[in-house]
Amino acid sequence: MKRSDFKEKKEYDLIIVGGGITGAAVAYDAASRGLSVALLERDDFGSKTSSATSKLIHGGLRYLANFELGLVRESLRERRILENIAPNFVYPVPNMIITDKKFIKSAKFAIKLGMILYDILSFDKKFTWDKSKKLPLHRSMSRAETISEEPLMEKNDLTGSLVYYDCASIFPERLTLAFVKSALYSGAEAANYMEVTGFTFDGNKVTGVTAKDKIKNKKITVSGRLVINCAGPWADRVLNLTGKNPHEESLRRSEGIHIITKKLTNKHLVTAMTPSGRHIFIIPWRGYSLIGTTDKEYLGSPDDWKVTRESIDGLIDEINTSFSDKITISYSDVIHSYGGLRPLVENQTEDVYESSRKYEIFDNSKDGIEGLLTVEGGKYTTSRNLALHVVDEACRKLRIKAVKSETDKNYLAGSEIEDIEAFVQYCIQLYDNCDKEQVDYLARIYGTEIENVMQIAARDKKLSEKLNKDGEIPAQVVYAVNEEMAFTLNDILFRRTGIGTIGHPGKDVLKKVADTAAKILGWDAARKKAEIDSAEKIFKKP
Repeated sequence: MKRSDFKEKKEYDLIIVGGGITGAAVAYDAASRGLSVALLERDDFGSKTSSATSKLIHGGLRYLANFELGLVRESLRERRILENIAPNFVYPVPNMIITDKKFIKSAKFAIKLGMILYDILSFDKKFTWDKSKKLPLHRSMSRAETISEEPLMEKNDLTGSLVYYDCASIFPERLTLAFVKSALYSGAEAANYMEVTGFTFDGNKVTGVTAKDKIKNKKITVSGRLVINCAGPWADRVLNLTGKNPHEESLRRSEGIHIITKKLTNKHLVTAMTPSGRHIFIIPWRGYSLIGTTDKEYLGSPDDWKVTRESIDGLIDEINTSFSDKITISYSDVIHSYGGLRPLVENQTEDVYESSRKYEIFDNSKDGIEGLLTVEGGKYTTSRNLALHVVDEACRKLRIKAVKSETDKNYLAGSEIEDIEAFVQYCIQLYDNCDKEQVDYLARIYGTEIENVMQIAARDKKLSEKLNKDGEIPAQVVYAVNEEMAFTLNDILFRRTGIGTIGHPGKDVLKKVADTAAKILGWDAARKKAEIDSAEKIFKKP
């Protein structure tokens, strides 16, 4: 996986601006159909909205309340497809919705009706390539059964629960990276830290983009027949670079934050209703609880957004009033927090929680700008299908006969695994000099690429030393820099490995990771300190 310099004399079929999950999926779909593709990302791949998820690949049960049956059905189908093409990343997870007497929305009969419809809409959920990924039908649990399974859910007005299955993505950042890799292996060219600074025109037709290469500190021009704006919450800012100011006020942004605490549930993702009528989750993740999310409109520049103490306190209040008296957390219980902005396309609802997660593909020729498409809205789960429609529209614009997309039929790069549990057991036997839990973890986040990481570790004993309880090792740092376009300490800590995603790993580990990266990337003492300081800012609670 090598970073492209892009050929200035080459005209690409598509230039894709934005390397989150949407841009990565579009690049993969287009390249797999034979189009020449240039993918440009201002920062690191998947470093914004795509890394701020609840780590779920879900059908969107709550969208049933708005009668968005099409969106739910699309999400359920795409959930199954992601189980198939990314078997090492996407797994079934039991979701327990606790029921009580407080609200009509949390009454058992009301949720039961939704569950029946959800099961009907997910009629194909058993048709998975890996049979261990089959999802069963929902079931009801009594008050006693619910408390037996999840003791901390006991409360006076608890009537029981309903349990259904959705899916979790154990590492969304690496799943996004798998789409980028799949695009590259299909012939696309891509570069992170390549900031688009403007557009080139021939009359009113876009002919390409100008960009600043932030790694090599130089300006370049990339020519293309069609530019696709996949900048998510920054989509309107990219449009403003045209100088045409098209529909500047159309994009709404919603803030979503998450916190990580000690483990609160046994094995279930537990859902409750907040006093304001929103759903809130406690998700089991890597031996901790991941709790979220908020859904609050954000007004202002997306560049200025950050997780605030106010948002954390607000989420804590919702947790303490939504589950049971046995769950009472405080600010001091927060191990780590993260979040991001979601782009929304709907302006009709006052509350962004009620806004649809549908997407739009906007042809900017309606604004007098030819050769530019803008993608707005959407959600992680449906990104692959969104990409299919984007490329279909691109082919129509380019007057190319569209080859049928096959991205639903092929494994993503590194995920070529027919039976994930058998693969993990094979790896445990192959690397029997390592702890079983360590190999289990590494086999899932690297898939078939685990061999490359283990070969690096075998060459140098220092690169095989455990850095955390999951068994992550310095060899991953080497692999991230040499093979996965990691250029900063934050790239390594938060998007190539999980060393930083469950909170501060400790100063010794942080230094070890920085020292390993510095040797390969040629950082001097000042640069290494700056990288560590940048990571410390992320780890520091607001």
